[in-house]
Amino acid sequence: MARRIDVTGAGGVRLAAWEFGDPPKTGSAPPASGPGGDLPGVLLLHGLMGRASHWAPTARWLSARHRAVALDQRGHGRSDKPPEGSYTRDAYVDDVEAALEQLGLGPAVLIGHAMGALTAWQLAAKRPDLVRGLIICDMRASALGSASQHTWTEWFRAWPVPFATLADVRKWFGEDDPWVERPNPARGEFYAEVMAESPDGWRPVFEPEQMLRSRETWVYDAHWEELAQVRCPTLVVRGLDGELGRAEAQEMVRVLPRGQYAEVADAGHLVHYDQPEAWRAAIEPFLDSLRDA
Repeated sequence: MARRIDVTGAGGVRLAAWEFGDPPKTGSAPPASGPGGDLPGVLLLHGLMGRASHWAPTARWLSARHRAVALDQRGHGRSDKPPEGSYTRDAYVDDVEAALEQLGLGPAVLIGHAMGALTAWQLAAKRPDLVRGLIICDMRASALGSASQHTWTEWFRAWPVPFATLADVRKWFGEDDPWVERPNPARGEFYAEVMAESPDGWRPVFEPEQMLRSRETWVYDAHWEELAQVRCPTLVVRGLDGELGRAEAQEMVRVLPRGQYAEVADAGHLVHYDQPEAWRAAIEPFLDSLRDA
């Protein structure tokens, strides 16, 4: 089950937050921790092109001991996608700040994948009072550069949209996509979840142009300085076949004042989707340490 909670982000953008649990916690937006609540809050942030539902298995697992909420970030999922809206780093960070305050989750644990992880650590640096712990999943701190942005632009152009069926979506992203080195059914399922049926077939729920606009606000810059400003305990998790290399991940841990490291075997960039049980095993000790602190 999932309960939708609408929150208002920067510039009045409407954001859809989803509370997962069996059943979800009752009430409109009860405080999750501190004087008014009894369950510590967790906010989960998807990566570029993702959506809150990608976190559903993790959030349901967390809900036994946490109030776990996943956010559809602007331009994604069921949240607003204003054509002329702001897709800057500040906008994404301000949205999460507003969501934490409106949901009554803070101080919360932030769990972010890829771009969502960058947003999480930028907010942790900006508002340490709102973040008591941080999990960074397969996101690099180094600059990726113009070649990376060009590659992504060409990749979007290669998508054979519209897809006739969801089976075609799964096959293309799981097998036929030139970026796929070997068949990956989990990747196919991941992308099937961000498609919606239209009169001519299945298309993404997001606008690729907005995704590129979001991405260009962070790929040209390194983010080590903000990482060094994160004061809360932080776990850096990578898949062995992901985009974050071991050397860079370990350097991120070194730069973080209270950094820890974990890796998940047989996982690529979509760590929590590729190997959900191993992902949970990697983060559980860290979460337990925060509860015991």
